[in-house]
Amino acid sequence: MAGFSDYLEDKVLDHVFGGSAYTAPTTLYVALYTVAPTDTGGGTEVTGGAYARQTSTFTVSGTSPTTATNAAAVEYPTATADYGTVVAVGIVDALTSGNLLAYANLDTSKVVSSGDVFRFDAGDLDITLA
Repeated sequence: MAGFSDYLEDKVLDHVFGGSAYTAPTTLYVALYTVAPTDTGGGTEVTGGAYARQTSTFTVSGTSPTTATNAAAVEYPTATADYGTVVAVGIVDALTSGNLLAYANLDTSKVVSSGDVFRFDAGDLDITLA
């Protein structure tokens, strides 16, 4: 992933150094973007065409760097309309709205047309802190 959002950075720093407890979300969702978000959020998330954020669980392993990797495939419903060109992915804490936690541009953008199924295989989403 390219980075943590300002929201998550603030929560982690306040948790570790400020003494304010941060409760991690119980469910994480993977969002697709046609315009990439930034540290402050934003971007343009896919809408319509049967698109919905998908849940994912992550396995954390290793040291220096420690990496969180999606434990299972993340598959979206068959598109019933064009999504456009998907250029980025984000991890968010709610099915709708919510807070962006981490994000990255895809290595290769993907045009998703009606009838297509967008999928990340297990192990394709890596979040690393060095």
